[in-house]
Order: sequence, then C-alpha cells, then structure tokens
Amino acid sequence: MVKQLAWGISILFHPLLMPCYMLILLMLINPYLFGISSVAEPEGRRLILLIFLYTFFIPAVSITVMYFLGMLQSMSMPEKQERIGPYLITGMLYIWIFYNLYKNGQAPMAYTGFMLGTVIGLFLAFLVNIFSKISVHAVGMGGLVGMVFISMLFFSYGTFTMDMPGGGSYEVSVALLLMLSILLAGMVGSSRLLLKAHEQADVYGGYAVGFIAQIAAFRILF
Repeated sequence: MVKQLAWGISILFHPLLMPCYMLILLMLINPYLFGISSVAEPEGRRLILLIFLYTFFIPAVSITVMYFLGMLQSMSMPEKQERIGPYLITGMLYIWIFYNLYKNGQAPMAYTGFMLGTVIGLFLAFLVNIFSKISVHAVGMGGLVGMVFISMLFFSYGTFTMDMPGGGSYEVSVALLLMLSILLAGMVGSSRLLLKAHEQADVYGGYAVGFIAQIAAFRILF
C-alpha cells in the first residue's frame, strides 16, 4: 500500500508535468498577466492544453516510442545511460518552447522565465547524470519551489484570490503556497527514496539544481 502511494505521488508529480503546474499556479496567483480574470476562462484552458501537449504529451510519446523500439529497457530508466536520449529529446523541445514564448510573446515574461529555469534545470541534470543518477523528480519539485519563492519575493505577490467551483472566493497566502510546495517536494523525494529509485544525494542534489536553475533564469531575464 505504501509503495503504491509512492508510485502514485511519483506519477502525479512527474517532472514533465512541472511546466503545466507552474503555468496553473501563476494563473491562479495573477491571471491578469495572461489577459484573463480566471483560469476557467477558455483562453486560460487553451493555453494550459497547449503547454500540456508540448511539455508532457509529445515528450512522453517520444519516450514511449523509444521503449517499444528497444532503445530503453524500462520506462522508469533505472540506468543513467538510458536517460541520455530522453534528456536530449525533451531538452531540445523545451528550448524550442522557450524560444517561441520569448520571441512571440505568447505568455507573460514571468512564465517565460520559469520555462527558461526549467530548460536550465534539465540541462544541468543532464550534465550531472553523466556522473550520478540525479533525481529528475527532485529537480522538477525544486524548480516548482523556486517558482513560488520568486513569485512571492521578487514579484511581490502576497496573496491571491481563488474562485471555488461551488461559488465563493478565498484569499490564499503565497507564503502558505510556498510551504505547501516545500511539503509536496518532501513527499516526492521521500517517494523516490522509498521506491529505491535514488540515493539521498540524488534527491538533495535534484532539489538544489531545480531551485538554483529558477533563480539563475530570473537573474538572466530580469
């Protein structure tokens, strides 16, 4: 039961889903950056769908094809050598996404910066992977924590209003959101350790890489 829960957490917070989670969080914190007043608006849902398609669906399909072609022994890629191909495919696609966001202005600069942080984190993880099997789950969660931290500290977002499906709205503190993201990062890291997918150093190193990548991207763009 515990291992099943760990697998569920690992899937729910898969690193390929982090760009979507970052987008949704930024839309919740300040939807007006995207020219909308709520995530539920058609324009908001359309952008989320596009980011999901390019950052999760296409890389996931590419990795699945590699598996069925015998280029990967397992979808979980337990050996670091197996991760080289998926790293490169995903990295090239994410660079293309960042370039289009940056040049065409399809998203506010804040999200473009977070996407650059994701690209930097991915390639740093690729370099570290040469020597050690760094946890990409931890890299993703470290980036998510970094995104919330930057939103609170540098973009001066103290609170945001969340509209509930049943009606009514609630003021949510970004500081509380930061604590929640740290808690979730701990849960994901613990799940990876419980499944014996990584050593502690791989998880802690992943957190550091993801967080530092977001800070570096912020410094580059802002």
